[in-house]
Amino acid sequence: MTPGSNLPLNAVRVTVDVAAPVRLDVSALLLAADGKVRSDADFIFFNQPSGPGVTYRSGGGTAPDSITVDTGAVPPGIERIVITASPDAAGQTFQGIEPTATVRDAGGGAVISTFTPPQLGTETALVVVEVYQRGGVWKVRAVGQGYANGLAGIATDFGVSVEDEPAPAAAAPAPVAPPAPPVPPAPPAPPTYAASPWLTSGAPGATPAPAPVAPAPVAAPAAAAAPGTGKINLDKGRVSLQKNQTVSLVKGGRPLLSQVKMGLGWEPAFRGRDIDLDASVIAYGPQRNHIDSCYFGKLSILGGSVKHSGDNLTGEGAGDDEVIVVDLGRLPADATGLVFTVNSFSGQKFTEVAKAYCRLIDAATNEELVRFDLTSAEPQTGVMMAKLIKQFSGEWEMTAMGEFVKSRTVRGMVKPAAQAL
Repeated sequence: MTPGSNLPLNAVRVTVDVAAPVRLDVSALLLAADGKVRSDADFIFFNQPSGPGVTYRSGGGTAPDSITVDTGAVPPGIERIVITASPDAAGQTFQGIEPTATVRDAGGGAVISTFTPPQLGTETALVVVEVYQRGGVWKVRAVGQGYANGLAGIATDFGVSVEDEPAPAAAAPAPVAPPAPPVPPAPPAPPTYAASPWLTSGAPGATPAPAPVAPAPVAAPAAAAAPGTGKINLDKGRVSLQKNQTVSLVKGGRPLLSQVKMGLGWEPAFRGRDIDLDASVIAYGPQRNHIDSCYFGKLSILGGSVKHSGDNLTGEGAGDDEVIVVDLGRLPADATGLVFTVNSFSGQKFTEVAKAYCRLIDAATNEELVRFDLTSAEPQTGVMMAKLIKQFSGEWEMTAMGEFVKSRTVRGMVKPAAQAL
């Protein structure tokens, strides 16, 4: 298997062996629809070797540790079982000791698939594979997502209490997502702009600056601008944005506070190769603080107000490849910024992608409201496509971004996306 790929399971009970040149600590977490454990009882490891439908077996240092999943005994409400690994030696990384997961029929022992995560470096813990249910069918997916703060980082991400762990996060936080610096207060809004919790005040292309400055006027076609504001809105119908342009999600003088879809699409790479891209959205608070991320491994966040359609492995076929549904009216009050990203989990560069786009759709009518086509590319593995920013007035603004980042996963996008708000 390759990162992001999946297979249907032809056995009710499967065992996942995780082997490496060094001894590993292997564990499993049972996750509900919100991507969290229901309680610490859903964390299965050497000190708690059994749970509902999931058991752990130690290899004793001479054989691989393993996790067995009985899909017929997994309780209702559990949608995924993620299987993790970390080196037993404190502080050891996976560089040069990449683990291999072997998925087999627990009854007959027949091998179903194998997966070795590529290109590992400073990671001290991994989500190796996951067993998950989609449309009533149980599947296995190769993940290979790394963490630099050990098993405690994984446990915290999925809602497990780690008070009895040796305080890893405060002393050495994962370098991929450090806390955002304090944000200077925004200057008073001029009469033609609604106040915003961000320094950019929603103006396209603006960058945070310590000294208060008036927001730059939005470059917009005069015919599409709202009277007296100079901003593009939706009164004229569908809006096609260029990089760094902003549109106010206002129609008929009223903010659009309904359910919208962000459709992201791409075509297979040149020379006929498939391209496996992953669309995600990262939610932030008013101080650019990271709240949560929604991606193929965590399909629902913020109480279900943000939902992901699931992973597309090739980019083939007409229409959107992945869709993220956002209920603007149900978002928590502290979720004031959303950044939509696309990553190449398999390591292909965006110079190999035929075309990529994002489009905002009214979920009630399926009417396309805003579209942004990526017209240039860089040899990077991640791109920030667009951002939605909530103004103090209650209206949302969408800005086309098209900013490239070196990151194969959404985890590596958290810091650059915060800086781009």
